[in-house]
Amino acid sequence: MLSSYIRGLKAEFRGYNTQAFAKDLMAGLTVTAVALPLALAFGVSSGADAAAGLITAILAGLIIGALSGGFYQISGPTGAMAAILMSVVAHHSIQGVFAATLLAGVILLLAGLLRLGRLVSFIPAPVITGFTSGIAVIIALGQVDNFFGVRSEGSTAVSKLLSYGTLGFSPNWTAVAIGFGVVLFMVLFPKKWGRVIPASLAAIVAATAVSMALGLDVPQVGAIPQTLLPEARLSLSSLSSQALLPLLSPAFSIAMLGMIESLLCGASAGRMTGVRLNADQELIAQGIGNMVIPFFGGIPATAAIARTSVAIKSGARTRVAGMVHSVGLLLSMFLLAPVMSRIPLSALAGVLMVTAWRMNEWESIRYIFSHRFKGGILKFLATMLATIIFDLTVAIALGIFIALVLLLARLSQLEINVEDVDPVRASIDGDIALCRRYEKTRVVYISGPILFANCRSMENLPERIAGADTVLFSLRGVSHLDISGAQELLEHLKALRGGGVDVALCGVTPAAMEMMRRSGIVDLVGENNFYWSVDRVLHELRPLAYTN
Repeated sequence: MLSSYIRGLKAEFRGYNTQAFAKDLMAGLTVTAVALPLALAFGVSSGADAAAGLITAILAGLIIGALSGGFYQISGPTGAMAAILMSVVAHHSIQGVFAATLLAGVILLLAGLLRLGRLVSFIPAPVITGFTSGIAVIIALGQVDNFFGVRSEGSTAVSKLLSYGTLGFSPNWTAVAIGFGVVLFMVLFPKKWGRVIPASLAAIVAATAVSMALGLDVPQVGAIPQTLLPEARLSLSSLSSQALLPLLSPAFSIAMLGMIESLLCGASAGRMTGVRLNADQELIAQGIGNMVIPFFGGIPATAAIARTSVAIKSGARTRVAGMVHSVGLLLSMFLLAPVMSRIPLSALAGVLMVTAWRMNEWESIRYIFSHRFKGGILKFLATMLATIIFDLTVAIALGIFIALVLLLARLSQLEINVEDVDPVRASIDGDIALCRRYEKTRVVYISGPILFANCRSMENLPERIAGADTVLFSLRGVSHLDISGAQELLEHLKALRGGGVDVALCGVTPAAMEMMRRSGIVDLVGENNFYWSVDRVLHELRPLAYTN
């Protein structure tokens, strides 16, 4: 795996020159402008602080970016991760978040070393879409406090919303005006201007400038430490088995989200660049990064599609672009900390609400609903609601469970057609002996796997072939035969043989043939009664009585 990583680096930097560095430099600075407001916003919305989000973005860009499975991956704090962290902070404090991040990093590292990167491909698209929409709702609900300048209580976004019934709801209309102004600004911001300055950054700058100029009384971000070693960070002395055991569940959720977000981001970016992501290497990078970040007071990081796509569209050539973005954020921390501390929280809330709306996969949602895919709609809604009410782990597990049940129901559909022999179609109309021999022949066409779930579909088969002296089973469409299906088929074959009916099995697949051998069907029917196709049987003048 190390040699593969080194070979990838050599290929990536082959022919690297000052012109390529200039492109990486401009791309990195562009991503800095996009990442700065998002890092602050996601840090605050996670339940930590703006500094934690900034530190996470800086270290993720350097560590994860250097080790990433794709040069285009830009990692940092994300809205989806912030939504999960709200409940972790409420139940385990910020120190619990740091410890859970470390554990999640270990899980991700092990997943990469065990080459589990392809597991994310087993999650159905509607489940991922529903999870994304659920996270978007949580992000939006989690910003109600900051947007309206109020305070609530609760460990989840839903419980916080419900607490207004007892605490009352008295908005700070100045904060609301700023938040609404930011939302309106970002929605109406011309796309062509976005190539020069991101709408989120322009909105934050404008809102902060107005707030400072008018001396508005609204909640602000607060002091941002100008250091990568703040007081609030993970220390080895705080780690113990007693402290870590309660964090295993949230750590697994964080790791799962990190895996899903990073690999989906890589898959999307890989299509944009034509360079495939090394999924296992990416998980190793995410694991190492998240093991290091909490010791500097950072929160979980994962690859972010917004920042990654900006880097690609800005002409990034190598992973140097991601490192430049980290250096840009680091300089911003030291040079702009006094100004950033004055940013109104309602302005960041406005940015996150627009981000939450845009992170929904609207094209996929419209496709699922407009085409009325009932299974897809069920998976989408179930996963979205489970994400909002419970958590990521439950939502993904529920979505996959529903998908498997629907898949089993769909795959277990067995189609059985019974037809008489058509001499013309079988090309035996010129042979009188063959035509007379197969006058009372029935051909049974079976399509689909013969499983425990659909054995009853064969119950009325004796009625449909009654009066036949020969029954030919065409099994080319039987992809799988389990023990229940084999027993059911065996009983029908025994009944036919006992009634003196000639039987032949045609087009049996190797997998089904193996089960027939093990279940005794081959011994009952005889090897000489297995044919490649029905046509080959019909061109043979078989005896009227069943013989082995």
